[in-house]
Amino acid sequence: MREKVAIFIDGSNFYHYLKDIGFKSAKGFDFKKFSDFLIGDRDCVFKGYYTGIFRNTDGTPKSVSLVRGQQKFLSHLENVGFVIKRGRIMYDGGRPREKGTDVKIAVELVVDAVDNKYDTAIVISSDTDLIPALEYVRKNKKKKVEYVGFSNAPSFGMQKNADISRLLLLADLDNFQIV
Repeated sequence: MREKVAIFIDGSNFYHYLKDIGFKSAKGFDFKKFSDFLIGDRDCVFKGYYTGIFRNTDGTPKSVSLVRGQQKFLSHLENVGFVIKRGRIMYDGGRPREKGTDVKIAVELVVDAVDNKYDTAIVISSDTDLIPALEYVRKNKKKKVEYVGFSNAPSFGMQKNADISRLLLLADLDNFQIV
């Protein structure tokens, strides 16, 4: 029987790293090709993309454009097999802050391990708030965890609490750029 893998992408975390290394937007990134690369010859049982959802709070053209762009992007992800797990966007001094997505990732990591839905969780996030969930699924449920991060900003806490750590180089990410 082939290994069952589940992918958990912290969308906001991933988006900011992509922007930091030069991608203009996540729309220029081929998530299907990327997930296929991570899965390899294993069976994928779940691909989740966790993100806060923008709302049109003020009716400005910028707000309308932001909401429309995000919805178009999320529809594309759904079309390539991702399940969108929605969190909230709260405004703190006018700046958007994502709320609730790391909790959703942690809960699903644990619940899906308890329900034996996967053998290996591929976690694409550098949010150390996930460490207790990683520890639980590894120690108590004997699941493997693969941490995927960026070589320019690895999370040593996430690496320490994963069975396998993949740090992506900029050259690796060029393979997933949509031209």
